[in-house]
Amino acid sequence: MRPISLTIVIFCCCSVLVGCVGKIQRQVIFPAERVLDRDPSLAGWAFDTVRETVGEHETYGWFVPEGHPRGVILFSHGNGGNLSDRLGTIAFMKELGYSVLAYDYGGYGESTGNSSEERCYADIRAMWHYLVEKRGIAPEDIVLWGRSLGGGPTTDLAREVTCRAVILENAFLSTADVARESKVLRPLRGLIRHRFDNKSKIAEITSPLLVIHSPEDEVIPYAHGLELYQRATPPKTFLQIRGGHNTGPAASGAAYRKGIEAFLRGTSGTDPRS
Repeated sequence: MRPISLTIVIFCCCSVLVGCVGKIQRQVIFPAERVLDRDPSLAGWAFDTVRETVGEHETYGWFVPEGHPRGVILFSHGNGGNLSDRLGTIAFMKELGYSVLAYDYGGYGESTGNSSEERCYADIRAMWHYLVEKRGIAPEDIVLWGRSLGGGPTTDLAREVTCRAVILENAFLSTADVARESKVLRPLRGLIRHRFDNKSKIAEITSPLLVIHSPEDEVIPYAHGLELYQRATPPKTFLQIRGGHNTGPAASGAAYRKGIEAFLRGTSGTDPRS
């Protein structure tokens, strides 16, 4: 038997490493939960189930109408859980006077297939198409709102469409930037596949933009929110809140709500550089 060359051994080891890294990063970036254990009926709301075709799969969502709405919020959630965990967020958005379309990425809840950066982009476009083409909602009546991971698909779509407003809450510059600032993930940052490079795209957004972030965010550093805001093109507003990554709205209380209401009314916010 001929000896196996060192090059082949190294290639095989690297292939296994890349495969393992790919599996791990999918689990870290997309810790999807499949089971939907509650829906808007729990809150007594009427709602429509949305199932839009994305390639060979379906993207699942809920359209929750508000009586005499000010518009519609297309909400892209963070990477944990699924739609079942967003009833409180939907309630808040309804209190603002908006109907809400919230959806799950591929691999989450009843959205079939697997999660990926490309799939997230396809998911939000399917939901946008549903609102504009099937429900006949004008783009200028739609607010794109992305929280944490949801800032990725929101930013990607917002640079291609003109809508009423865009809200990025606790969003990151890119997953590579997050990895670079992590002692554990730093050595693997060059192998990250799902990059969500928001920082290179945000300047292309022409709709009014609100960036929300807290200095106490323990997951996505406050500096990410500041830099996204600084890279963005006016009109833009920055809302500094309190609390951790998942506790900001509750910790900030009325300041959180008033800041968002003021932005949606078209008033100017605070420049964090001042």
